[in-house]
Amino acid sequence: MGLKEKIIRGKKTSPVLPENVKNYLIDIDGTICEDIPNEEPERMKTAKLFANTVETINKWYEQGHKICFFTSRLEEHREVTEQWLNHHGFKYHSILFGKPRGGNYHWIDNHIVRATRYEGVFGDLIKETRTVQVFKKK
Repeated sequence: MGLKEKIIRGKKTSPVLPENVKNYLIDIDGTICEDIPNEEPERMKTAKLFANTVETINKWYEQGHKICFFTSRLEEHREVTEQWLNHHGFKYHSILFGKPRGGNYHWIDNHIVRATRYEGVFGDLIKETRTVQVFKKK
């Protein structure tokens, strides 16, 4: 499922995925495995895997969704990270290193952004209504 060209007011814009395809950006430490700080990279090779992560992420991959791991680990951790993901059988398209550390993320984008906070259970997503912040219209 490829990207669709989008034209607004006669000009091309960034392409978008079809509505039924999600671009999953998935954190690693504290989300799919135990939380390991960059200052202790020797622990990354043996990080404890959280339940249902491989099955859920691979299911999304097989359904045609895009899987990108987005981590605060540094580029120097690429080899150990890829080896760990491959050892556990994760299917994915890409990894982005260098995510800002510290949490409290506030993502601003011209594309649809949906956030799901990991709170100890990894599995199917359900719909719930929450309050979000939006820009005030003038």
